[in-house]
Order: sequence, then structure tokens, then C-alpha cells
Amino acid sequence: MRLRLPEERPTEPPTGYKIAHPVLSQDGTRAGFTGVSLGGALPYGVLADASCVYGLRHGAPHRRCDCGFHCVHDRTTAEALLCTAEHRTAVLLEVVVLGRYIRFERGFRYARQRVRTATVGPCACGAVAVALADAGRGRPGWRVLAPSCAGCVRGRTSVSLAAFARLAGEGLRVVAGAEGARRTAGTGPSADHLGVPELVAEAALLQARLDWFQTQLARLGEPGGRGGRQG
Repeated sequence: MRLRLPEERPTEPPTGYKIAHPVLSQDGTRAGFTGVSLGGALPYGVLADASCVYGLRHGAPHRRCDCGFHCVHDRTTAEALLCTAEHRTAVLLEVVVLGRYIRFERGFRYARQRVRTATVGPCACGAVAVALADAGRGRPGWRVLAPSCAGCVRGRTSVSLAAFARLAGEGLRVVAGAEGARRTAGTGPSADHLGVPELVAEAALLQARLDWFQTQLARLGEPGGRGGRQG
């Protein structure tokens, strides 16, 4: 006799929380996320379908496999994962659980998801992040990004929070800090129409890059520098 799991028919899709690393394509035209465990090898977009990470042909989630997207019910539980050293630069995602799912005590394993909001933590220096910058690691074709303030971006490949939201598309909202709601970087259809906080963040990021380039030019012009005259 095969055990049958109880079926749910919710009036609206459940909401869950998870952590992930933001990623940027090598050519800088696409943005997405990559998981922190089994799913780390497969970057996914804002709206995505799960597949079996073991290459099996069954649909995800399969009851006798651990494939599929994973999330937890409680935001605080997901935030606690950000305390570990290997997850400090990850972002907190609020997701909508779509398609078939299996409910567990602490969360869901499911077939399809839409990332609604990505909350970016502080820069490594402790300042509020205004950009996502190259973390120095990645996968073929994808750079992993980490939160960065304007002063720490310097010459690294980076995108502002608003730019990441636009590249990711599908109505993604990207917010900075615990108060994120006041620092919305993308708001779906109106993501191209930036408000004052977003424009200030963009300006700070551009100014930081300009300051860095001016410093480099000044060094090149100094006697004995690579751009100075040789005696």
C-alpha cells in the first residue's frame, strides 16, 4: 500500500524565504541567483522551474529525492543562515511558491518559484550597500556578487541595486538593509523610473568609481610611475 501525502489547495500561492548568492553573467546583460547548497551549480532567474540536480528524469520535487527548490516558512529562520561565515555575502530572498510542492515542518520543497524581493545586507566594511560587486569567485559564465558600499567598489565589476533589479527583470525588488522597504531599488513595471533614493545610490556609485580612476591616473603621472617620463 503506497503512502499518499495530503493534498493542499491554497487560495493563493504560499510565500517562503531563502538565501542565495546574486550572480551576473559574464557579458553583464543578465542577473540571477545561485543556491548555497545543492543548487549552487545551477544559476536561476527570478521566475524559474526546478530540475533534478542529479540529472534524473523525474519531475521536481520527487518524493524519493531531495531535488526541487527549497525555502523556509519563517523569515527569521532564513536570516539566521546569514550568520555563518560562508553565507555572510548572500542575500535574503522572499519567494512565491508555485506549482507542486511538498510541505515540511520548517518549509517547502517545490517545482517553481518567483523571487519577489531580494534584501541585500551591508558591505563587508559595515556601511550600507549601494551596489553588488564582483566577489572574486563564480562559475563558468557567471560572476558571484557581494554587497558593497560606494567606497569599496573601486575598480571591481559591479552593478547598482537598481541595475541588478532591471537586469533580473520579472518585477524583482532589490532593497538594502533591514529597513529595505524604504530603499526600494526596483519595482517591477516602474523599475526604469528611479526615485530620489535610487538616483542618490547611482550617483554615489559613479562618484566612487570616478574617485578611484582619478587616483590611478594621479599615480601614473607621478615621477617614477608607469606613466611618468623615464630619465
